[in-house]
Amino acid sequence: MSNRIAILGSGNIGLSLAKGLIKAGKYKPEEVILTRRNVAALADLAQTGVITTANNLQAVSDANIVVLAVLPQQLNKLLNEIKPAVKANSQLFISVISGVSCDDICKQLDMDVQVVRAMPNTAIAIGHSMTCIGTDKASTENIQRVKDLFDTVGITVQINEELMTSATALCACGIAFFLRSIRAASQGGTEIGFHAHDALKMAAQTAKGAADLLLQLASHPEQEIDKVTSPKGCTIAGLNEMEHHGFSSAMIKGIRLSADKAGVLYSKEG
Repeated sequence: MSNRIAILGSGNIGLSLAKGLIKAGKYKPEEVILTRRNVAALADLAQTGVITTANNLQAVSDANIVVLAVLPQQLNKLLNEIKPAVKANSQLFISVISGVSCDDICKQLDMDVQVVRAMPNTAIAIGHSMTCIGTDKASTENIQRVKDLFDTVGITVQINEELMTSATALCACGIAFFLRSIRAASQGGTEIGFHAHDALKMAAQTAKGAADLLLQLASHPEQEIDKVTSPKGCTIAGLNEMEHHGFSSAMIKGIRLSADKAGVLYSKEG
């Protein structure tokens, strides 16, 4: 079987993964197969040599790695469609679908296939995804293959499979949570006198700096907070005001609710 990767469902995540793999030299354009019902939407990539098709069955038959990147409610139909082309002994399946276990996929295919789940986020588009990887029984070799793929588009962490739905809430949904907090900070900046575009740039760069302090110094948030809070100062006054209105509590509750929701997106019927 040729060294090809088929990405079934070429939305934002699938397209970003394909571009990242090609840019990193993991695959040549002609070794990447993208499927989508509206193939015309993939015209730009097709011009670079990427194989584009609406035929999922053919895509699977031509690939040794298959990425499942459709919506949860579309999965069972897709698996039923590609089942005749699945080679359980030689293909690796990667699922980026929320709330779907490795066992769910094996049962729907009625085959003991190697499945590794991966949960990237939309920062994959710029090579800065936080991708969590989990599996029930895939080999160490296949786990490493998946890690190598997603390391080209950000940072990967292997976790227990039962935590994958939680990873969806913290990392995938989390992008929106942090973006909303940056947006709120920029609105605050506008209220205290800055032009909107300046306030947004200042808020975004400040957020980026805060994140890099933790990642590059392996520091703890409270340790860095202590460095900018002085007795009776303006920082602690602002922080306490936010906490009085439930800032941390709202974030925690939002993440918990997203995790609950992510766990019930997939129906095992059909």
